[in-house]
Amino acid sequence: MNRQQEILQQWVDESQSIVFFGGAGVSTESGIPDFRSVDGLYNQTYRWPPEEILSATFFQHNPEEFFRFYRDKMLCLDAQPNAAHKKLAELERVGKLRSVVTQNIDGLHQAAGSSRVWELHGSVHRNYCQRCNKFHPVEFVRDSQGVPLCACGGGVKPDVVLYEESLNSQVLEGALADIQCADMLIIGGTSLAVYPAASLVRYYHGDRLVLINKSPTPYDAQANLLMTGPIGEILGQIEVG
Repeated sequence: MNRQQEILQQWVDESQSIVFFGGAGVSTESGIPDFRSVDGLYNQTYRWPPEEILSATFFQHNPEEFFRFYRDKMLCLDAQPNAAHKKLAELERVGKLRSVVTQNIDGLHQAAGSSRVWELHGSVHRNYCQRCNKFHPVEFVRDSQGVPLCACGGGVKPDVVLYEESLNSQVLEGALADIQCADMLIIGGTSLAVYPAASLVRYYHGDRLVLINKSPTPYDAQANLLMTGPIGEILGQIEVG
């Protein structure tokens, strides 16, 4: 075990209210592509750029094209939790981890066993009729053709935060409260480039800010412990007593 891993282990052992804040890099080890890497969605070619397709305006005016892209690229339902998801769930079970704050919409933290998860950008597993508000599971969207329609005739929208939309205020407030109360904040698998989510880091006032990523972020200089590498590999080495 290298010195950085030893420090991480010691801090985990000594902490009682850890919060984990993660992004797309947490799920890439489960086979889900991220957005900003060399092979990510932003670097692939479509008729429209992904950030335009995933906007509220595009959804409103081109719903069929939205769902064609959404089913093809955003629904990765065969993906399974990796070592990072599993270790965080284990830390929660033993009372070390207060919560997970995630920018991901894949539901893998819950699949691994985490119960207190603040999903800043929503989840593909929740879908609602825009007319009657009836809930529809993700399989309903996956298996439908064109724009998924509720029995009432209303269009069904995934409960994900699109560009131009605001974050859910209750989710944001819950995440902020947990981060402010944390005695250790572990940030992993995120470029910290998407706002307002990235600004949550500023609400942590402790001295155990751990940043785990494969590439530099704007907050590297503020980290008390900076680790470079696959997050599943690094978190997977943590021993839970």
